[in-house]
Amino acid sequence: MSMKRSVLFGVLAAALATTPVMAAQTKAATAKEPPKSDASKASSQDEPGRWDETRKKAIDIGAQPARDVGMSKREIPPILQKAYDDPYSLKGLKTCKALSAEVTNLNGVLGPDYIVGNAYKENRAGKLAEAGGKTIINSIIPFRGLVREVTGAAPADRQMNAAIDAGLARRGFLRGVHLKQGCKTKF
Repeated sequence: MSMKRSVLFGVLAAALATTPVMAAQTKAATAKEPPKSDASKASSQDEPGRWDETRKKAIDIGAQPARDVGMSKREIPPILQKAYDDPYSLKGLKTCKALSAEVTNLNGVLGPDYIVGNAYKENRAGKLAEAGGKTIINSIIPFRGLVREVTGAAPADRQMNAAIDAGLARRGFLRGVHLKQGCKTKF
């Protein structure tokens, strides 16, 4: 129970203390982390990225009010914009290696693809902390829905979601083409 509480308080504290400037600094700091040793890789493979994911969610939750009022915006990654423009294009993807590279790039932005046979694991403490953090942060701005529409945050989120949907469709399409061509390259 104390671990759940500490995770909840950690996420809430990070969410409340995070400003757009701190979010940018944290993002820059996490991008420059040194590579892990083989010993730490083995232990982190048991629950891949659990704490990194929690940290990213806390930063995202904390930056939400800044996005709501238009002070901060999420940029659509170029690979998702390309997928949005034409999700079923095979331009420049004639070889198995090129198909595999494109799927790998999409995995980098979208996260890992669905794998048959993987058991679903839920981090209940993390989900509880995330829900609590979102509730607190989202209650900061009165008339939040209206503010988001006026500032353009809601349309920007809809555009991002459409780009993510197109990226998921493109990844599935490319995996199908990869399979149909009999490619043996890995993603």
